[in-house]
Amino acid sequence: MIELENKVVEVLKTIYDPEIPVDVFELGLIYEVNIDADKNVSIDMTLTSPNCPVAESMPKEVEDKVGAIEGVNSAKVNIVFDPPWDKDMMSEEAKLELGFL
Repeated sequence: MIELENKVVEVLKTIYDPEIPVDVFELGLIYEVNIDADKNVSIDMTLTSPNCPVAESMPKEVEDKVGAIEGVNSAKVNIVFDPPWDKDMMSEEAKLELGFL
């Protein structure tokens, strides 16, 4: 299961918020990845704001790309806004890339 979770994270790191040159994982938009015994993947993710212009397309892209991973049975994204996202949730790498460090 750890190997599959690592593959999911690798794929998440290929998905970018179109307004920010950092992937959704490093941005801190992915709160949780759960994989059940049947290899169904459930991802809790947030957006930089509730009015994000990619509020519909980005979660679908995450579902499609994660669902296409060999061994994954299904993928479902749950959009959550609690806790609200802020720049402190970004990785050090993302903060450096965006000039916050």
